[in-house]
Amino acid sequence: MTKAEHVDVLIIGAGLSGIGAAAHLVKDLPGTTYAVLERREASGGTWDLFRYPGVRSDSDMHTLGYRFRPWRGHVALADGQSILDYVRDTAREYGVDEHVRYGHHVVSAAWDSLTARWTVTSEVAGETRTTTTDFLWACSGYYDYDEGYTPHFEGQDRFRGQVVHPQHWPADLDYAGKRVVVVGSGATAVTLVPAMAAAGAAHVTMLQRSPTYVISVPGKDAVKKRLTQLVGERKSYAVTRWKNIALQSALYRVSRRRPDLVRKVVRTTNVAQLPPGYAVDTHFKPAYDPWDQRMCLVPDGDLFTAIRNGSASVVTDRIATFTETGLDLASGDRLEADVVVTATGLNLQVFGGTELTVDGETVKPHETMAYRAMMLSGVPNFAFTIGYTNASWTLKADLVAEYVVRLLTRMRSTGSRAVVPVRDESVAEVPLMDFDSGYVQRLVHTLPRQGTEAPWSLRQNYLYDALAIRTASLDDGVLHWR
Repeated sequence: MTKAEHVDVLIIGAGLSGIGAAAHLVKDLPGTTYAVLERREASGGTWDLFRYPGVRSDSDMHTLGYRFRPWRGHVALADGQSILDYVRDTAREYGVDEHVRYGHHVVSAAWDSLTARWTVTSEVAGETRTTTTDFLWACSGYYDYDEGYTPHFEGQDRFRGQVVHPQHWPADLDYAGKRVVVVGSGATAVTLVPAMAAAGAAHVTMLQRSPTYVISVPGKDAVKKRLTQLVGERKSYAVTRWKNIALQSALYRVSRRRPDLVRKVVRTTNVAQLPPGYAVDTHFKPAYDPWDQRMCLVPDGDLFTAIRNGSASVVTDRIATFTETGLDLASGDRLEADVVVTATGLNLQVFGGTELTVDGETVKPHETMAYRAMMLSGVPNFAFTIGYTNASWTLKADLVAEYVVRLLTRMRSTGSRAVVPVRDESVAEVPLMDFDSGYVQRLVHTLPRQGTEAPWSLRQNYLYDALAIRTASLDDGVLHWR
């Protein structure tokens, strides 16, 4: 029997979070042994999986990029391939690529208090492999890589055209000269519509049940470009990053405090970019307040441009049934289509589906409380990385990495073998994500809970988190060291 490999830290997932986590270990804790287990055969996570037309970031790259490694250039919303290259270049620069174990589907992780170790079981090419580690770090995001969310549509089997989900885009899909209907109104939909229209579709219709807030932003950051000329890449990146953090934070705060004002500003900018007389209140006026769901950013107003030039349109209605040649709508209208793209969202999945046990007891995530939105009550030597819902994912991922480094440094200096957050039963619990997006609401009951008081409460506030995570005492009475 092959002896299990042992590492100080085991990271699950070789995407943006996992590569960043490993790079932090390399630069901040030299000598730490680690491995990254990746279920797919390539690194990059989301940016390797999603291959649909126009795939790009929905956060600016100066905050989606790592704090420690500048995003070079002044493109704000970068294409997927450029982001994938950035992640992989980071892995090579820090030597992380040599520590990634591909094709490792982590199915379970068992903590043993006697040995103070995790035993992690992976499926690899039909075989079972075991790795042991002192500290387990889940960086696999929170959605199911295998299946996106597609609701039941009446009559779909009658449709003679092609139905595609963006999460599994066929490389050979030919939609040139064809009528395309994109079902959805989120970030994926507003990306697909102008991209497919520009790539030769006869016409692209975005069919939405209800509108989303859509904001046009410059495709390139002029401030970053000018600063780079004056002070160089690294300094200009740092300044631009803080500029964008401040702007994002201000927009979010104003949206929550003065939703009517933000709604009015967004509507005014939409009207200016749409054709005269366009039914803006029908197609671009959501029923909810700004930032109840994530706002959609479109570079240089490309969605509005496609609507103005007639290559794309928006229909706000519901699908009654598929027909052989398209869709019948609840209003009685009909959309003819050759290709239907179901940009209908994601399925949440906790920790990539890994089953956790502590001393033989199964950990039920929804029965735990999240400590600083990165550790679980009652689960020793375990951290997880999830990003913000109102800002760039990587802002939080970098902070989680800094905190894990603090924990590991403390363990190394004091000889502690385990650290575990212990829940205060007097702290009331609420859902981890207070967010109205469909993908969250469908499965939020499966996620860990958050508390109503610090350090159990989840702050969607980078400035607050940056201060707390970097300076908070590790002897706070919640973390128990052994």
